[in-house]
Amino acid sequence: MSSDQDIDVWMAARGITLPESRARARELLEEAGLTRQGKQRMSEPKLLKAAELLDARFFSVCADGACLKVAQASGREPLRVEPRSHCARCGGSANRRAEVAFVESCKRHGVRKVVIVGGSPAVREELEQKLGHQIDLRMVDGTERRTSDRARSDLDWADLVLVWGATELHHKVSGHYTHGGPAYSHKVVHVVRRGVAALLEEAMTHLERAR
Repeated sequence: MSSDQDIDVWMAARGITLPESRARARELLEEAGLTRQGKQRMSEPKLLKAAELLDARFFSVCADGACLKVAQASGREPLRVEPRSHCARCGGSANRRAEVAFVESCKRHGVRKVVIVGGSPAVREELEQKLGHQIDLRMVDGTERRTSDRARSDLDWADLVLVWGATELHHKVSGHYTHGGPAYSHKVVHVVRRGVAALLEEAMTHLERAR
């Protein structure tokens, strides 16, 4: 015999906790004949079908405006979820939201090649994993010697250069990028805030201002 579950508890495990979202999801399940008004439990086989139905119809989204825009453009109906960890776009992470928004901003502004100067080894690895398959990315260790020729090659190659001054970054390294000359000033952003989200937010602000 198959077991069954409380429908509201099952929905809550998917982030469908807000009354209006729970009512909308319940309405869809009742229309599909998977449950009926007043019924509180559902069998495991029906729950599998219910999950497929909800995933096909709804885009689970948090309250973030950028996430909501993506949900509205997805072709599926936005369904507000809480906690944010259930958001299909950002997963509740400020870094993840910034990473997704940064890639979207790069695409809008024709930015394909990005150099990031500085950051800890762990953060550089994270950025390479999260961004490297979507944009061409060069990560420069701010603690290792960098010749002016190599820095000039980076500047020539890149559409955008982020010099992350609040991290592990020696002035001898950063100076090659921040003092590259007026020919490169439009593509170099000196970031003084810590955190991946702050880095990418300043990059996006620069791209918007440069339009």
